[in-house]
Amino acid sequence: MTVPAVAVHASRRRSERDAADPVGAVGRNQGRALVSVILSALWAGAALIVVATVAPAAFRVLPTRSLAGALVGQVLPVLFITGVIVGTLSVVLTPSGAPRRMLRRVGGVGTLLGCLVAQAIIGPKIDGLRQRIGPSVEALATTDPLRVEFGRLHGISVLALGTAMIFALVTLVGAAMAVREAPPLD
Repeated sequence: MTVPAVAVHASRRRSERDAADPVGAVGRNQGRALVSVILSALWAGAALIVVATVAPAAFRVLPTRSLAGALVGQVLPVLFITGVIVGTLSVVLTPSGAPRRMLRRVGGVGTLLGCLVAQAIIGPKIDGLRQRIGPSVEALATTDPLRVEFGRLHGISVLALGTAMIFALVTLVGAAMAVREAPPLD
């Protein structure tokens, strides 16, 4: 069987199982929503710690901005890759017909795309620019085209992370509402 055929077969089997056991389907959907709540909360919390604590502290404490940038540059890829994973899982864990499906899926896709753009598109451009600039961005004049481009790319990266964080909160809210709205399992 091909991958799409396997997915169609699995989806059909899930639909048949859920139709035969609607109470079990509610429990499974509630469990999936709870996993989405936990994953989204953990990722959003980690992102907030990086943005509000780690990055500012690195630039405040380390002797040069280059060292601080290097430290933050090592932390961000981990955050972005886990954001891609969490966003993907949020979408996968939200089956058709699940409560607050649209909020959960839009939030998951937004988290996934924000992190993917930052990691796969903006990050490599920043890395390439850093190699061209050399050891210190600050050594360049503020009007130097390379420094201006670095600032622009940095701003886009921050925007992508902020967008991913907002979408993670959308997922969190949608999944939490789904957990809360699920009928009691009697």
